[in-house]
Amino acid sequence: MTLKKNEPLLSGNLIREAAKESLKKLSPKAQAKNPVMLIVYLGSIFTGALFISDLLHGTAARQTSFLGWLTVWLWFTVLFANFAESLAEGRAKAQANALRGLKTATPACRIPSKPDLWNDTTEGIIVDATQLRKGDIVLVKAGEIIPCDGEVVRGIASVNESAITGESAPVVRESGGDFSSVTGGTTVLSDWIVVRVESDPGDSFIDRMIAMVEGAARKRTPNEVALTILLLALSVLFLIVVAVMLPASVYSVNANGTGEVVTPAMLIALLVCLIPTTIGGLLSAIGIAGMSRLMSANVIARSGRAVEAAGDVDVLLLDKTGTITFGNRRASAFHPAPGITVEALREAALLSSLADDTPEGKSIVELALKEEPSLSSLGAAEDATFIPFTAQSRMSGVNLGSRQIRKGATDAVVRWAKDTGHAVVPQLKRQADAVSSRGATALMVAENGSPLGVIELKDIVKPGIAQRFAELREMGIKTIMVTGDNPLTAAAIAAEAGVDDFVAKATPESKLRFIRDQQANGHLVAMTGDGTNDAPALAQADVAVAMNSGTQAAKDAANMVDLDSSPTKLIDIVRIGKQMLMTRGALTTFSLANDVAKYFAIIPAAFSSTYPSLSVLNVTGLETPESAMLSAVIFNALIIVALIPIALKGVHYKAWSAARLLKHNLLVYGLGGVIIPFAGIKLIDMVINVF
Repeated sequence: MTLKKNEPLLSGNLIREAAKESLKKLSPKAQAKNPVMLIVYLGSIFTGALFISDLLHGTAARQTSFLGWLTVWLWFTVLFANFAESLAEGRAKAQANALRGLKTATPACRIPSKPDLWNDTTEGIIVDATQLRKGDIVLVKAGEIIPCDGEVVRGIASVNESAITGESAPVVRESGGDFSSVTGGTTVLSDWIVVRVESDPGDSFIDRMIAMVEGAARKRTPNEVALTILLLALSVLFLIVVAVMLPASVYSVNANGTGEVVTPAMLIALLVCLIPTTIGGLLSAIGIAGMSRLMSANVIARSGRAVEAAGDVDVLLLDKTGTITFGNRRASAFHPAPGITVEALREAALLSSLADDTPEGKSIVELALKEEPSLSSLGAAEDATFIPFTAQSRMSGVNLGSRQIRKGATDAVVRWAKDTGHAVVPQLKRQADAVSSRGATALMVAENGSPLGVIELKDIVKPGIAQRFAELREMGIKTIMVTGDNPLTAAAIAAEAGVDDFVAKATPESKLRFIRDQQANGHLVAMTGDGTNDAPALAQADVAVAMNSGTQAAKDAANMVDLDSSPTKLIDIVRIGKQMLMTRGALTTFSLANDVAKYFAIIPAAFSSTYPSLSVLNVTGLETPESAMLSAVIFNALIIVALIPIALKGVHYKAWSAARLLKHNLLVYGLGGVIIPFAGIKLIDMVINVF
C-alpha cells in the first residue's frame, strides 16, 4: 500500500491493512513486546478456557454467557490495541512505499576520473545505477535522472527535486559551496553536472529514508521506556492486589457465613479494567504517529529519540540569513547629501545598478522605480560602459559619456572622492554612520567623484517571525540568533526579530563551544545547518536538522534531514515534538484517571455478592455483578477505539508553558477521565440488561 497525497487519517485502505495486521499481532511473540497488553492477552486465553470448560460441563447458562461475552470483549481489547499500532505503522509504511517508488532502474553515464576530461561532451560507459560504487564519476545531462547520491564536482544545473521534497520549484546545484549535494532519483532540468558518487548500492539517501520511516523498525525513546516501566509496575501492583482478593473473599464468606466467593473470571476482568490498558494499548501508536507527522512535514528523523528530544528542547539556535531574515539585504531608503535632491540620488543609483545582477543591485532598481515610476524610461545607453564590482575597487557603476557614476562601500567611495579632489561633507559621513548603527549597510553613490548620498541596505526580517518567537518564549524556549555579522548589526536584527539572544561573528568553533556551554548548564539544544562547517555543531546538538540541499557532511552529522531545505522548519519540528509529548501526557493522564474512576464505579457492584455492605457505594446503580464487570470491560475496549484518532493526529497544539499544560491536562483529560467512565459504564450496563 502506498500513501496517497492528502489521504484521510482513517482511510479505507489504511483500515483494511491495519485490520489484517491486527490479527497477525496476536502471536505471543508480538504481544510480549507490550507487557500491559500481554496481561490482557493471557487473561483472554484463560477466560476462553473457562468458557469452553463450562460449555463442556453444562454449567449454568447465566455464568457461561458471562464468560463467553467476557472472553469476546477481552479479545476485542487486545485487537483494538493492535489496531491502533497497526494504523500508525501502516501510515509510516505507506510513506516508505511511496519512497520505494523512486528506486527505479536508472541508467548512468560513468566517465573517467580525470578532471581535464570533464565536460558536457565527455563520452562514458552506460551502466545500471546499481553498478555504481562510491568514488565513481558520472555525467548527468538535461532531462536525465541523477542515478545516485553524490557531490557535484563540475558544472551547474537546475534540478527538479519534487520526487523527494514534493516541491515543484527547481533548485540550482553547482560544484563548490554548500549547495553541491544531489540526491538519487531527482532530475536535471537544464545544463549538465559531473557527480562523484558518495554512497554504495543499498546505502543511498532514499534507502536510509525508507529505513527511517519504517515505523515497525522504530526504537523506543528513553521517556517511552520509562513510561512503559511505570505502566508495568502499576500492572504488577494491581495483579498482586487482585490475586489477594480471592483468598480474602474465601475467608470473608467462611467467616460471615454469607455471600459468594468471587470467581476467577471476575478477578481477571477486574484486573484488565484496573491496569492502564488505555495508554498501554496506545503508547506505541503515539510514538510511531509522531515520526509519521514529521515525515508528513517533509522531515526525516533518524530515530524516535530525535523527535522526542525536539519536544524537550529549551534552546533554539537559528541562522540569521534565510531563517530570521530573507536571504539577501535589500535597499530600503535613499539618503541624499546636503544640497542634492533625492531625485538626483535615485537616478544615479538606478543607472549604476542597471547591470548589477546581484540581489542587492536588483533591489536598488526596484526601490527606485517604486518611489519614482517615471525612471522606468531610463535604459542602458548605447555608449554606456558598465564597471563591474571588483575586490580591489569595492565599487561598481557605469560610464555615460562624461558621467562617471559609482556606488560601493563607503570607505571606497570616500577614497575615490579624495583622489578626484572632492570632499565628503561631515553630514553625509554621519548619515552613513547612522545607517550602520541601525544594523544596516551603507552604500555611497558618487558622480565624477562628487558624493551624492547613501543607499541604505538592510536585512528584511520575515513577517510573522517575531510572533513565532513569542510563542516559543511562552513555551519556555530560548531563541538565539547565530550570524557572522558584527555585534552592532547582530544586535539591531535581534531586537527587530524579537530573539532572546544572539551570537555575532560566529565561527564553527564558536558555535560548537556555545552548544557545549548550553548543554553543560542542563539545556537541550536544537540547531539547523547546511554546510560542512556546520557539521561539528550539528553533531553536538541534541536536535540537529540538516538541509537536504546541504553537504553530505552536514546530513551525516544531523539526526534529522529537512527535505524542503527550509531553515524555519526547525520551529515546526519543535512544535511536532511538543505535540507528541503533549499527546502522550494527555492520554496518560486520561488513562490513569480512567482507571481510578473504573475502580470506584465497578467495585461496589461487582463485589456486592461477596461483600453485601458494598452495595451502598453503588452510586451509579449498576444492576448485577456480572453486568457491572462486563460493562467495564466493554467500556475499556471501546475507549481505546475512541482515542485512536487522537493518538494518530495528536492533541491540539498549544504554545503553553509546561506548568500551564499540566493544569490543562489535569482539568480536561484528568477530570474527563474521571467523569466519562461513570457515564459510559452505566449506559453500557443499561443496554446489557435490556438485551
